[in-house]
Amino acid sequence: MAGDEERDDTITTPGEVVGHFSSLIPGRGTYLCHKNHRDIYASLTGHCKITPPSPTSTDKRSTIEIVGHKSHGAIPETGSIVIARVTKVMSKMASADIMCVGAKSVKEKFSGTIRQQDVRATEIDKVDMYASFHPGDIVRALVLSLGDSRAYFLSTAKNELGVVSAQSTSGSGDTMVPISWTEMQCPTTGQVEQRKVAKVV
Repeated sequence: MAGDEERDDTITTPGEVVGHFSSLIPGRGTYLCHKNHRDIYASLTGHCKITPPSPTSTDKRSTIEIVGHKSHGAIPETGSIVIARVTKVMSKMASADIMCVGAKSVKEKFSGTIRQQDVRATEIDKVDMYASFHPGDIVRALVLSLGDSRAYFLSTAKNELGVVSAQSTSGSGDTMVPISWTEMQCPTTGQVEQRKVAKVV
């Protein structure tokens, strides 16, 4: 995607390369590949709009953004606090679907990844992902960056971040109650399960 056109009517889809950082500044609905810091990708479905720099700007690159997309819901950005549902837990990371950005729900699917080093701030090498999250858990997390394959890197390292709601695996299916930073308890069976619990704020 290059040139001085105001708008390209070709439909762009999430994950598609729409430009290069050497000639364009990533705007709304786009993100910069964190690996090579060169390719700019679309994070929404829509049309590319390129806006020339202002005459007073020292940066002479145009800005590219995605417009005309159907979603008017919230969009995760670096530094956002999000609510996400854990979908899969592995030894080094957990996957989650982002449901809300702040108090606003999302209308498109945004995936998140919580890496082992981003679960908590201390004793990172001792983090057990299976003792921190279970599929179905609802977590409050901080968006660190846009990672691989359009999955946002999420962090639960602060005290107020982590699991905010979890169902007991004991068979009762009840919502558990936090009893410490690392444990939640089923109110029916009394069974205690490990989690990376979010401090109530």
